[in-house]
Amino acid sequence: MPLVSHNKLPTFERLRQSGQFVLETGRAMHQHIRELHIGLLNMMPDAALEATERQFFKLVGESNPIAQFYVHPFTLKELPRSERAQRHIDSYYDTFEQVQKEGLDALIITGATPTHPNLDEEPFWEPLGEVIDWAFENVTSTLCSCLATHAVLQLRHGQWRQPLGFKRWGVFPHRVMERGHPLVHDVNTLFNVPHSRFNEISREQFEQAGLRVLAESEEAGVHLAVSGDGFRIVYHQGHPEYDTVSLLKEYKREVQHYEAGKRSDYPPFPDHFLRDREKAILDEYRSHLLAAQNSRGALPQFPDNLVSGRLDNTWHDTAEGIVANWIGLVYQITHHDRKLPFMDGIDPKDPLGIGYT
Repeated sequence: MPLVSHNKLPTFERLRQSGQFVLETGRAMHQHIRELHIGLLNMMPDAALEATERQFFKLVGESNPIAQFYVHPFTLKELPRSERAQRHIDSYYDTFEQVQKEGLDALIITGATPTHPNLDEEPFWEPLGEVIDWAFENVTSTLCSCLATHAVLQLRHGQWRQPLGFKRWGVFPHRVMERGHPLVHDVNTLFNVPHSRFNEISREQFEQAGLRVLAESEEAGVHLAVSGDGFRIVYHQGHPEYDTVSLLKEYKREVQHYEAGKRSDYPPFPDHFLRDREKAILDEYRSHLLAAQNSRGALPQFPDNLVSGRLDNTWHDTAEGIVANWIGLVYQITHHDRKLPFMDGIDPKDPLGIGYT
């Protein structure tokens, strides 16, 4: 079954308008199907808060037909928020205390935009550690995205992310490295994933932490890994939740930073994302922008409408498949009262007892 709109969060209506099936609470109560309660710790900054919320809700809602999904967004009060964003949070989000009291079957932790060179200097560092520690003991499985992956590697394994010296962003091909693992069952063995980051955890660091690499890119490094038990924590270093236009919006934002003098160089294109026609349109816009700046004339309008409709999405189907496998395994454990992967007597190489090799 689909997502259940258990409150008036605007994301539910937006997903309905996009064609996704979302049940109202009253209808869902009459379904004799196991509910799954999934937490979403949304740490993204204000500009991306609702978009990230919608992206993960969409992935969960499309992923699996065997359960009703109640997704519970929450955030960390230590993260600075604008008045508008705080109103949204106060109106529609749970608190961490509510989540702890009511419990979760699974948890998703988003990335965040750091403001300090070291993660442990961030205002969210200690409260994020509290969430991670609680989830490790009380949640069947936790899926970490981008910065959350870096934080868990540092908190639990002493592996610090390493600066790249540049921004790795674009859409990169990845190959499945452990084809028998149930998380990558029946998905493409070669698939694309968007990345957007200045730092990374290397394969060697994942392995030193006792983690298992399931998918990686020759160019962009590890994307998907799991804890040594095979399931308790799932690590994403990329952004499979991204919309088709997410990287274009990010590129536009970087261009605006250049216009405002917040960066000295004009931003390069995201790698492997734009075709020649779209690059030509954006190069022409750049020429007009630079000419307008030199002449102190009116700045041209960014050509979103000429580019966005011709972008290709080459990652969503595989992202949906991996999330579907993840939720299916959570359902299998919780609905059938199977032992959790980290309980005594479970083979750490086969925690679900399903014999993958």
